[in-house]
Amino acid sequence: MRHPCIVGVSDATIDERGCVGADSSVLSIQKECAKLALNNAGLSFEDIDGLAVAGLWGMPGPGVMQPNVLTEYLGISYPKWLDGTNTGGSAFIFHLHHAYHAIKNNLCNNVLILYGSTQKSNRERNFLNRPAIYSSQFDMISGLPSPVGAYALAAQRHMYDFGSTKESLAEIAVSAREWAKLNPNAYKKDSLTIDDVLASQPICTPLNKLDCCLVTDGGGAIVVSNTDRKNDFKLEPIFIKGIGETSSHSSINYMEDMSVLEVAKRSSMDAYSMAKIHSNEIDFAMIYDSFTITVLMSLEALGFCKIGEGKDLVKGNNLGPSGSFPINTNGGGLSYCHPGMYSIFTIIEACRQMWGLCESRQLKKELNNVLCHGTGGVLSSAATTILSREV
Repeated sequence: MRHPCIVGVSDATIDERGCVGADSSVLSIQKECAKLALNNAGLSFEDIDGLAVAGLWGMPGPGVMQPNVLTEYLGISYPKWLDGTNTGGSAFIFHLHHAYHAIKNNLCNNVLILYGSTQKSNRERNFLNRPAIYSSQFDMISGLPSPVGAYALAAQRHMYDFGSTKESLAEIAVSAREWAKLNPNAYKKDSLTIDDVLASQPICTPLNKLDCCLVTDGGGAIVVSNTDRKNDFKLEPIFIKGIGETSSHSSINYMEDMSVLEVAKRSSMDAYSMAKIHSNEIDFAMIYDSFTITVLMSLEALGFCKIGEGKDLVKGNNLGPSGSFPINTNGGGLSYCHPGMYSIFTIIEACRQMWGLCESRQLKKELNNVLCHGTGGVLSSAATTILSREV
């Protein structure tokens, strides 16, 4: 029986400004990442018959049909399977889920999942320049900044309901920075303290600048294949053991409970059920950190602590290199990079940790079950995957 597996990954190199090379484009970033990931895997473009891509580039215009554009640009001949799902930053874990089913059901054999962004180099955040229509007409017209305002509302509510504080959130930013200092490709590597986070520029109460993700360029690629090709692989295949995905709203107005990340509870419940394990059997987690509050709410919803107890789990740099529950070892969206959509990097780093390729930030324990979780929109969508060395 063929088993879908991840066999290659790569991410784009960014410079000290958080930018890619001066002559790079969103297409060239994705091509270079794809070449590296395929070489990493022991496969070539000729092997690829499935393609998944999402991003915020070229809209309106060619970016509306990104799978078509990348098929042409990469010279992939008549792919059998395409996915342009865009659920915000969570999209690439959705892609991994869909690729898993496509390969398992023999719709295609080898899938490239791609992302590229030049948002910092080009000083663009296109979606913020569009008119507020449909559900967003009610909050954006009233002056709620997007997306930080929505996350600030959730943070304020979480503090009211459960007693978390700005210090609780600052702990998360500091832990991320401690990991980034060990990552040569991280944008921010200077020292950071809780006081620094608390003293940083207020953005939207209660979130300060250092509670918010970076604005950088970046990109990545993931190669998903199957065990029929195992003799070609250069690295040990990493299997998709559990998957789950869902969404609940577009505008924050319609989030059922702003202090509980229900979408993450549901997507992870499905992933745990499929993997036949519980949260206490997860050896390591990569959690989307668009804002510090995203991590706090995700830790609770994913079952790593009870709802409302995240503030205790994060204390004392517990998520950092010296902590008992290390997460986001690349530095995360808070300190490594955040090109606009981030979940692809959770998978890339998880695989590198499982392959033992992380050098000074390599975890010193056996990693059998690794969880990657992505959040999209304004706490709107969620996708969870559990990766394993075993089928």
